[in-house]
Amino acid sequence: MTTRHTVAPKGQGGRGAYRTIGEAIRAASPGDLVVIAPGTWTENLVLDRAVVLTAEHGRGSVVIAAPPGEAPAVTVDGPDCALHNITVWGSDAGLPAVSVSPGAGLVLEECSVEGGRVQVKGPEDEEGGTTAVVLRRCRLEGARLAGLHLAGGVRARLEDTAVTGVDGTGVVLSGTASLDAVRLRLERTTGSGMRLRGRSRLRLTDSVLAGSGRAGLLLEDSTEAMAGESRIETPGAAGVHLTGSARAELTDCRIRGAAASGLVVQETARLSASGCSVADAGANGLLVTGSAEAELADCRIDRSTFSAVHLAGTAVGRLADCRVRGGSEHGVHATGEARIELTDCGITDVAMTGVSVLERAVATLTGCRVAGTAAGIGIGSPVGSTVADTTVTGTKEIGVQVAKGAAVSLAGIRISGAGAAGLVVDEGAEVTVTGGRVEDCAGSGAVVWTGARPEVTGLHIDRPGKNGVFLAEGAGGTFTSLDVTRAGFPALHVAKAADPVFRHCRIRDCAEALGTDEGAEPVLEDCTADGTPLIFGTPAAAPANGKPGAAPSSPSAAQAAGDSGEPEEENLEDLLGELHELVGLDRVKQDVGSLVKLMQTVRRREEAGLPAPPLSRHLVFAGNPGTGKTTVARLYGRLLKALGLLRRGHLIEVDRTALVGEYVGHTGPKTTAAFNRALGGVLFIDEAYSLAPAFAGNDFGTEAVATLVKLMEDHRDDVVVIAAGYPGDMHRFVGSNPGLASRFGRTLLFEDYEPGELVSIVEFQAGQHRYELTPTARTELFSLFEAMPRGEGFGNGRSARQIFQEMTERQAQRVAELAAPTAEQLISLEAHDLPHPAAR
Repeated sequence: MTTRHTVAPKGQGGRGAYRTIGEAIRAASPGDLVVIAPGTWTENLVLDRAVVLTAEHGRGSVVIAAPPGEAPAVTVDGPDCALHNITVWGSDAGLPAVSVSPGAGLVLEECSVEGGRVQVKGPEDEEGGTTAVVLRRCRLEGARLAGLHLAGGVRARLEDTAVTGVDGTGVVLSGTASLDAVRLRLERTTGSGMRLRGRSRLRLTDSVLAGSGRAGLLLEDSTEAMAGESRIETPGAAGVHLTGSARAELTDCRIRGAAASGLVVQETARLSASGCSVADAGANGLLVTGSAEAELADCRIDRSTFSAVHLAGTAVGRLADCRVRGGSEHGVHATGEARIELTDCGITDVAMTGVSVLERAVATLTGCRVAGTAAGIGIGSPVGSTVADTTVTGTKEIGVQVAKGAAVSLAGIRISGAGAAGLVVDEGAEVTVTGGRVEDCAGSGAVVWTGARPEVTGLHIDRPGKNGVFLAEGAGGTFTSLDVTRAGFPALHVAKAADPVFRHCRIRDCAEALGTDEGAEPVLEDCTADGTPLIFGTPAAAPANGKPGAAPSSPSAAQAAGDSGEPEEENLEDLLGELHELVGLDRVKQDVGSLVKLMQTVRRREEAGLPAPPLSRHLVFAGNPGTGKTTVARLYGRLLKALGLLRRGHLIEVDRTALVGEYVGHTGPKTTAAFNRALGGVLFIDEAYSLAPAFAGNDFGTEAVATLVKLMEDHRDDVVVIAAGYPGDMHRFVGSNPGLASRFGRTLLFEDYEPGELVSIVEFQAGQHRYELTPTARTELFSLFEAMPRGEGFGNGRSARQIFQEMTERQAQRVAELAAPTAEQLISLEAHDLPHPAAR
């Protein structure tokens, strides 16, 4: 039978009431109830028998406070003890406020523990039994080192409990402790949210770990954790961090805003995650190193600051039906001897390569989709990777690149809409291609560099902007059942000493079928061009549809890359006249005119046998987008050609993506190749400041800058470099390398266009296309430009051209409604045709 013991101050509680809680406990028998009157009771309590302490008037009315300098406030030495609706204050935040001894048991319900931790110790070995603790609807706050520490053979359960404001780790498990936490809310810890050591175990359900100073959930040694339907928010380091031989299984968890990587798996740890998401990680979304393994299914990784998935060492990663979206580096990056397996995964909108495989790593991709990345798939490992039934679409650069000495098997791959070549095979790479398509690439469908000899079977290449297949000097390989349709350049280009074998290939609707350089040695077996046999060395007659068949030669590699050959001679006075006809740019025109006069003098001194004064022809063009920088750069090259200071005067326009490689050793050759295309003319580097980011770190842009400086010195008389970009950022670029400051001695400032100048640009466009603005339209257009915000989206001349295009579209819609429009109506652009300001 349960006996009730009352504790109340003197004069309260009636006859038989105890004056201290300790007295009531000592008088109680196992199973008795101690009811405590409201107030603060300064005592060190020892619960050595099964008693229940409860507040008479509910939660918050009773405080048990440890005497100053003494701790803990409550010590539990017996089994089946309980505290209900009681607040416990520790005397020192770094010491226990509640201490549970080995073999004891405690239930805290509707309780608060402040200014000290709850410390539970279990037996050192399994034969000593266990210590059992349950916390329901409790709050632990203001401790130091740890809010809750479970050590040894402890079995604990938390329900609807909050741990907050801990100067250290929120919850620590060590030894063989086991914790089952349901609806735990852990906030504001300076250390990790939860830390597991030894052989401890955790089950976490429907919980939130938020605002930890270090990892949200840290597993060490041989610990194990299962977490379901839980959130880890804004940890100061990793979201979930596994080391040692730890194991974790995550289901439907959300990890947001980790200051470091979202998921970290190291040493021999193992992670399994299903239905989880990682977003806005300050480093990688998933980092796997050592010989650790991670297996993810139906997971999402969004907006990582570093590569979304990074594997190093001998780590293994298996991702199935996962999505990677956004990110400042690669989608998936495997290095060392790591192995990555991707099945039915999607990677979109990352700033670098969708899947990058370097050193001796191995990748296996099956049924994956890569879209909107800088480059699609980059293989740089000589250990054979496999890519099957995978789609690469809309890349800004190359679709699939196989680096020097790398090896890969491509089966059923589809590459569509690449901003450069579809497939590039570098020197010495071992590549087999079976089936698949390459479509709508801006460059060649497939590029095979010197020394590469791929085996290609059943590949279809459609609508490449340049060649279907381009083989560089000394390249080779076997191409069987290859189809090339609608190529803008010769379908097959074979350079000097290249000896590819083409078997059963079909070429249709191409500009030319075969182009060869002197010394090329292609072998053609049963190949046709528009149904006509294709024979090397004998031009095929043009078919009835006017499309050519075979041709004995093709444009050079430089021409295939977009260089149209030697420009015709131009008159200096005509070019200066063309310069002065440009709308606005008065200051730029004056600066260019001064440069021309200076260079004329230099030229005359050279012709007279006099030494030329020191002169740097390289320029910085500083201005906002659409202010005519590219137009003036192209004209500047033609002016120097007319002056006899450049051989050709052509313009090669590049940006960071054309100069900076994706891995060590790639940037130098890439920058050199772009520079060599500009020899004899102008290399125009748009957004040049991106080569010198404010926080460069190990950025390859610095290597591109160093390479440029050396090339500018080696070819000082045969090239002009113009670096362009926003005015405020170009100072950083020039200052990023001492060699740049000495070579870029002059900056031309391109000022924004005034409203009247923008109107003139529209009128110029209208005249070129046989349109005329009415006086009212001209006045309204001026007002539109005058009111247009000059923010980040304003494009100067580009905005003017866009408005002209919109006006013609609106005019076409308006005129289409007229039954019989007159000639004047067909050419007139009226105020009705102007876009509404709110639509811009």
